[in-house]
Amino acid sequence: MADTTSPLAPRLAPPVAAKKPATATHHGIALSDDYAWLRDPGYPEVTDKEVLAHLEAENAWFQARMKPHQDTIDALFKEMRARIKEADKSVPQKDGAFLYWIEFEEGAEYKKWWRRPVGATDDGSADELILDEVALAEGHDYFRLGAISTTRDGRLLAYSVDDNGSERFTVRIKDLATGEHLPDEIPGTLSSLVWVAGDTGLIYSLANEQWRTDNARLHWLGQPLDQDVELYHEDDEGFRVSSGLSADESWVIVSTGDHETSEVYLIPAADPLAAPRLVKARAKGVEYDVDVRPAPEGDLLYIHTNDTHENFRLATAPLASPADWTTLIEGSDAFYLTGFELFRDFYVVEGRVGGLDRIEIRSYDDAAHIAPIEFPEASFTAGLGNNPEFDQTVLRVGYESMISPSSTYDYDVKTRTLTLLKRQEIPSGYDRDLYTTERLEIAARDGTPIPVSVMYRKDRVFPGPLHLYGYGAYGIAIEPGFSTTRLSLVDRGFAYAIAHIRGGDDLGRAWYKAGKLERRVNTFTDFVDVANGLIARGLTEAGRISISGGSAGGELMGAVINSDPQLWGAVVAHVPFVDVLATMLDASLPLTPGEWPEWGNPIEDRAAFELIQSYSPYDNVKAQAYPPLLVTAGLNDPRVTYWEPAKWVARLRELKTDGNELLLKTNMGAGHGGKSGRFESLKETAEEFAFILWQMGVDR
Repeated sequence: MADTTSPLAPRLAPPVAAKKPATATHHGIALSDDYAWLRDPGYPEVTDKEVLAHLEAENAWFQARMKPHQDTIDALFKEMRARIKEADKSVPQKDGAFLYWIEFEEGAEYKKWWRRPVGATDDGSADELILDEVALAEGHDYFRLGAISTTRDGRLLAYSVDDNGSERFTVRIKDLATGEHLPDEIPGTLSSLVWVAGDTGLIYSLANEQWRTDNARLHWLGQPLDQDVELYHEDDEGFRVSSGLSADESWVIVSTGDHETSEVYLIPAADPLAAPRLVKARAKGVEYDVDVRPAPEGDLLYIHTNDTHENFRLATAPLASPADWTTLIEGSDAFYLTGFELFRDFYVVEGRVGGLDRIEIRSYDDAAHIAPIEFPEASFTAGLGNNPEFDQTVLRVGYESMISPSSTYDYDVKTRTLTLLKRQEIPSGYDRDLYTTERLEIAARDGTPIPVSVMYRKDRVFPGPLHLYGYGAYGIAIEPGFSTTRLSLVDRGFAYAIAHIRGGDDLGRAWYKAGKLERRVNTFTDFVDVANGLIARGLTEAGRISISGGSAGGELMGAVINSDPQLWGAVVAHVPFVDVLATMLDASLPLTPGEWPEWGNPIEDRAAFELIQSYSPYDNVKAQAYPPLLVTAGLNDPRVTYWEPAKWVARLRELKTDGNELLLKTNMGAGHGGKSGRFESLKETAEEFAFILWQMGVDR
């Protein structure tokens, strides 16, 4: 793509990273890496002056190249912000003696948490501000609220905060009656917060030095931290520990697992020091999660597991013999059972049929009674919202589609009726009738039909520019939901497509397995085949497709620009996982041991080493023309470390044969998610879209 910046802005040379050869040998294969030095040896502290100077030079280059397009960035940001209702609030939801909601004030980056007593008038006189994120974020470049949890009596509020993007949270406890904070403070957490023992104790998990939660700990209010009790410790370095409460809050559920195996323990919430009760011993490849239904004849466990079918079944077992599982809902090729929730008089099953969400209300007493919630569109995303009480007859449900703004409903279980409570408002205006959405199927090179969700304006000219988004990892489905920012491309003539490629679980667990380990390459070829299919259908043309993806989706971006660079007119790779081989060879990194079930263990398995080496984007950069590329990173990112994108950009600069843009922006005070705050994050989206419009020749 030709350089279209103003001639008044002289083009200086981009930063060139020094080459410092380093070699390592694995399985008799020598690896050479000239840019390994970009990893600060003191990480997670990054203080190396040469490393920091290089990142700052890349940031300066990014600013210089984007500066001529500041008017476009400003215009995009203005229209994106205009679509957000700045003074907005959620629908209050009852939890115990109070109604709770969150609220944004005009111009605020962060929200405030409110409540009022059930039965009080809604004139504001009884409203109580329980947590003010705006005040907590003041003075910080980055702010993120982690967990938040009130005691059953509503007296105490526990919450956790990360103020640098490192995802290590500090827990504080607020007395809502006095407004004062208790002296209890717990740093270094990475977990939910679970109140137990009559609200006198709090269960949490610490992140260890490798950013792994291998524990569940109990803190007694008013006691020093060195007296906290470790309730459970996980010895497998690839597993992570989490804690929660059963539906009726009588049991603490401690879960441990990796990407393919899990194990669950139960602890009485009233007696958290009791020995944890194992539900069923871990078995490689078997995942399960558990809830407890109280019953006069004895508590009953409900177990969601993939032990007999990869799309999961729902089983039950007596609490007295928790490993004796009896099938309640059989596993099915057609219905992917993704989860369940228990309530006093019924339970809810969630899943997907043909890649679309399905919510079913089921009876405890009549197994044949299935009441699916019906929705109006052919392509949509829907799911249970916040339903905190065990005794509920009306369920909070969320719904949206690519052209239908997010809506909040109450669903009356008895009458089977949906009542609209709130629909996302777009202050600058939105006419749904101007747009259309389709659900396509495009054949991959092996004949597998790949679903694709597409939206565009009805007056769009064909063929035209198209943006294609993909992820394809960890069994994470990319749902066809609504986005106000997306309209800034669509209203400029773009079609917007989501490729539901293998590696996600959009079509069930088999879909996920078909894009991991030895079949990982399917994810990349699916994406390319979808692009070619969209061209063949007349929606776009080669070179007029912009693409984006983040994290594992950034790996996808790296793979497809190596394999098919001519297809793409602009590429945005957010915090891209591109140095896959080196990362999977380093067991000291926070995520690596837990990632081996996803990617393979190249340390022990030569075949895994050779496969990862064959597709790892950094290892496969070559002397060829590459499309225009914008790359982002976070200095404090514990998931995809900053040096992966930095090294990748350095190698691309060295080897690529074109004159196209290659920009790297590193957030020096943020992590995996980029900047925090609802408007600050919009600015980064505006930069991304301005880059795409510039490179696609739609700079307006």
